[in-house]
Amino acid sequence: MTRLQTRALIIVAVLVMSVYGIIGLPKSKQAIEENMAKNIHLGLDLKGGSYFILQVQVQDAVRSEADRTIEQLKDELKKAGIGYADIGRNDPQTVDQAKDIQINIKGVDASRSADLRNIAAGLPDWILTAVNSTDYQMTIKPSALISLERETVERTRKTIATRIDSLGLVEPTVQARGQAETDHEILVQLPGVDDPARVKQIMAQAAVLELSEVRGGPYASPDQARADNGGVLPLNTKLVREVFKPGQEGQNWYLVSRTPVVTGTDLRSARPSRGENGQWETDFRLSNDGARRFERFTEANIGKRLAIILDNQVRSAPVVESRISDSGRITGARDQQDASDLALVLESGALPAGVVTRTESTVGPSLGADSIRQGVTAGLVGLAVIMLAMVFYYKKAGINAVVALLLNAVLTISALSYFGAVWTLPGIAGLILSLGMAVDSNVLIFERIREEMRAGKGVIASVEAGFDRAFITIIDTHVVTVVSSAFLFMFGTGPVKGFAVTLVIGLIANLFTAVFVSRTIFDWTLSRQRQPLKLSI
Repeated sequence: MTRLQTRALIIVAVLVMSVYGIIGLPKSKQAIEENMAKNIHLGLDLKGGSYFILQVQVQDAVRSEADRTIEQLKDELKKAGIGYADIGRNDPQTVDQAKDIQINIKGVDASRSADLRNIAAGLPDWILTAVNSTDYQMTIKPSALISLERETVERTRKTIATRIDSLGLVEPTVQARGQAETDHEILVQLPGVDDPARVKQIMAQAAVLELSEVRGGPYASPDQARADNGGVLPLNTKLVREVFKPGQEGQNWYLVSRTPVVTGTDLRSARPSRGENGQWETDFRLSNDGARRFERFTEANIGKRLAIILDNQVRSAPVVESRISDSGRITGARDQQDASDLALVLESGALPAGVVTRTESTVGPSLGADSIRQGVTAGLVGLAVIMLAMVFYYKKAGINAVVALLLNAVLTISALSYFGAVWTLPGIAGLILSLGMAVDSNVLIFERIREEMRAGKGVIASVEAGFDRAFITIIDTHVVTVVSSAFLFMFGTGPVKGFAVTLVIGLIANLFTAVFVSRTIFDWTLSRQRQPLKLSI
């Protein structure tokens, strides 16, 4: 087999693989259309769908961190025998106020101040300052705050991504947006979503599950609960409102233990099911450690109530009738989808902080279809004009450029299909720009061949010199563009990254088509001439 035949086989193999990546095995027209729809993934701006910008309420995580620090501080003070009047914190309500979190320690014996400072030194994320001889204040270090906020945003992003992936959506985008230190935002793009309200609810639900001992209730109001307990709530208890149910008169409140028996972190699995009366509910199973604690509690509290609390609302408060080891159920679902959605958010884990929707928009499929049609039309018209110009100016060599140009487009589309990349309008722009650079590469090669022929060289020598000397220039231009695209990919958002990826793949394809394929076509054309004395260029 000659060298030319080997190169031709390589080109044919690449072409077959590329076509297969786009249309699969062409058994019928319908099969081709289905394969193209499956292999070419359209983004939000082309397919339609929902677009959200969510702001993570990092102050929730900061308050939780302060609460954990308070509990740790209480334990350490108790071990050291240091008395105090009160330990509490302020209550920042907005993202901007998260940095103002404070832990206030009051009534410490002045003679034990050194011991208190030693204990505070074991809390490296906090700074202790004295207000007076008996009162102190702790503030979080700026570096620790930034780290906590970044971790909260990333955990929230991962949890939301897990929930969305469980819905089976095609090519969703869930990524951090803006500056992590100031914006705390997450961008969510969901192509093809037909029920954005449901998805929004699933994303935003905190899904904090607690199974806690009921200490009293139900009460008609918080005032009644306090009146029944001497005007104040017992230590280590809190009041939680019951979810309002259809047909229920008034609102019920339960007095529950602040320390839950098990939490959502102890879950192993959750799934929807039908109860005894045919009503939909959500069954859950606990991990081994959670099951042991749950079993000990239920065995010791038969005949007492256990509150199932979700997002600080009592979903049900059943009576413990027997020992339960590793399972439970949450009733009150409206339908199967409601029970399934609850199972989904429970399995994905609770959000470390709440989220607020800052921006929400919906792109209709008709708008995406218009964008595709207009983009394809513009691309085809542009390609047609370029092809005619190349054939008119370079004659038969222009046909060589046209073949390389078409193969470049096929290779780029196929590569993105194999990678599972999503096509957006910026991606289409990247494809068109890469085709423009492909034309530029052919022009460089053809003009160099012309110069060599004008200098008196033979046809074969001119072709070889033209490709060899233009190759360095092509590499230089492509490297500069790839480096620019790398910066776009590193610092750009989703659409900008799509543009950069498409452009780089198009440039790599161009090196194959403009140099390897075009050279092969020239060699094949010249090999058919007995004495290659002229070249139509």
